[in-house]
Amino acid sequence: MPYIDTIPMGILGMQQFIEELQAIFNQLKPELAFDFSDYIVRQTTFISQSAWFSRSIDCQNLTGKKAVVFGNATHASSITKILVQEMGIKVVCAGTYCKHDSDWFTERVKDYCDEVLITDDQTVVSDMIARVEPAAIFGTQMERHIGKRFDIPCGVISAPIHIQNFPLGYRPFLGYEGTNQIADLVYNSFALGMEDHLLEIFGGHDTKELVSKPIESDGISWSLEASEELNRIPGFVRGKVKRNTEKYARSQNLSEISLDVMFSAKEAMAA
Repeated sequence: MPYIDTIPMGILGMQQFIEELQAIFNQLKPELAFDFSDYIVRQTTFISQSAWFSRSIDCQNLTGKKAVVFGNATHASSITKILVQEMGIKVVCAGTYCKHDSDWFTERVKDYCDEVLITDDQTVVSDMIARVEPAAIFGTQMERHIGKRFDIPCGVISAPIHIQNFPLGYRPFLGYEGTNQIADLVYNSFALGMEDHLLEIFGGHDTKELVSKPIESDGISWSLEASEELNRIPGFVRGKVKRNTEKYARSQNLSEISLDVMFSAKEAMAA
């Protein structure tokens, strides 16, 4: 019985899926000489906007940025390929909680990421994210919670998901219309931190906290002056600066971060 195991997700995935379908049809009915190449061109040009978007300056600004992908095997493998092949984003780790699909998943993503993670332990996922420090996460609702803790934006691509990920409107992941939804999700996830920073500047919402006392974080305290300096840093990089400074302080066996420690950490990271 003929079958197709290509996932129709993304521009390249859709093209491969349709070409495999065409090959099966031509095997079954060679006299009909099926040719779907014009359909692929029309759909890529007029229905999907992701090919055009990938050439835009907005998408090119994402080139080389680091991302983590984690979810069910089908969605995580497809999103990994789309990020790398169609948007030029570096996937530092691709993972799934579907342990029974570990061989299939690994074979699909091993050439598109630095590291493959197979686990159903959220602690392991959290530790990995803290270690690789991606600019964005694409995962489940659980990874969204991890991202909030680390100030890293997360686009939800896979169950378990929140009710907000079940919109009343038509928002597929599969097919050519799905390529638009995925491109929106990816871009908006990376841009989320920048948007929060602009809202802070213009007073769009109450994201900026008034620093009136030192910060304490995992056994390391921040002086009031260092806390105030940290709060002046743009929101979309503040979390990374905080993590890097605390990592530097631990490496130097320091229990308190002062302004001098902040500046020393900055110099060390730039070296």
